[in-house]
Amino acid sequence: MKSIFYTRFFILLPWILIVIIVIDIDTKRLSVRNTASFYLSRLGNVQQQRQVVRTTRSSSSTTSSSSSGSNATSLPVIYAITPTYSRAVQKAELTRLANTFRQVPQFHWIVVEDSNSHTELVSRFLARSGLRYTHLNVFTPRRFKRTGMPRATEQRNLALGWLRGHRSVKDKGVVFFADDDNTYSLALFEEMRSTRRVSVWPVGLVGGRRYERPLVEEGKVVGWYTGWKADRPFAIDMAGFAVNLQVILSNPRALFKRRGAKPGMQESDFLKQITKVEDLEPKAKNCTQVLVWHTRTEKVNLGNEPKRQQDSVYIEV
Repeated sequence: MKSIFYTRFFILLPWILIVIIVIDIDTKRLSVRNTASFYLSRLGNVQQQRQVVRTTRSSSSTTSSSSSGSNATSLPVIYAITPTYSRAVQKAELTRLANTFRQVPQFHWIVVEDSNSHTELVSRFLARSGLRYTHLNVFTPRRFKRTGMPRATEQRNLALGWLRGHRSVKDKGVVFFADDDNTYSLALFEEMRSTRRVSVWPVGLVGGRRYERPLVEEGKVVGWYTGWKADRPFAIDMAGFAVNLQVILSNPRALFKRRGAKPGMQESDFLKQITKVEDLEPKAKNCTQVLVWHTRTEKVNLGNEPKRQQDSVYIEV
């Protein structure tokens, strides 16, 4: 009997050992899985917590941005009208302006090309500028491009027409004629933003003098410090005044004259239609501070540009 028992025992022993080993392995696997699940769940909780923190921070910054944005949107919009035409320094001039305008809150740039259609250069430039803008074009007839003729008349009038067609009495804004050959201080835009009707200030490097300015006494404009035709009704440069949008809208016939207009008289001809000298609003510390300069980019010398064998690569300048 003993021999039979031992024989069966030794036959079953390997199977018993195999079962024990398998059970042990499964137990270890289960333990590993439980441990892994525990740490993965902890990791998931941490990630969720981080996500909540990020969302909260994002919400906080959004709330802050919304708050500052709401303050900005309560400001009157500054509509800067810039006539421009194709020339070697055009993109350089527009780049300088855009770098300034981009820092001005509630700003709308109206760029009007002297051309029969939108040029690719200006279209691409404006699309990449990061500014709110309107791109217009109108061609100046060649008979009006002679020396001694007023410039950019059609372009400014087209911009005024756009404002009258796209803005209403509900819109708050200030209209400013920002030529592309000037340099502007950011402080100027804060000065003009409170314009009730027509505001004025000095302009540097114009009229053959270091500056020209309205003369002010007791908060009223009483004359002009200028080097050219001081007897003009408004002896002021195009960069020296701004007009409340509602004044533009309420005077639909106020335009820059072409017929009978003389160079240097466009400002006077236009302002006579919408205001009087005694009603002007002096800015920039009673017109004693220069915040805009008629700098004009130096005419470039392209005498060494090859007429033949030009660069095989086209580069926009």
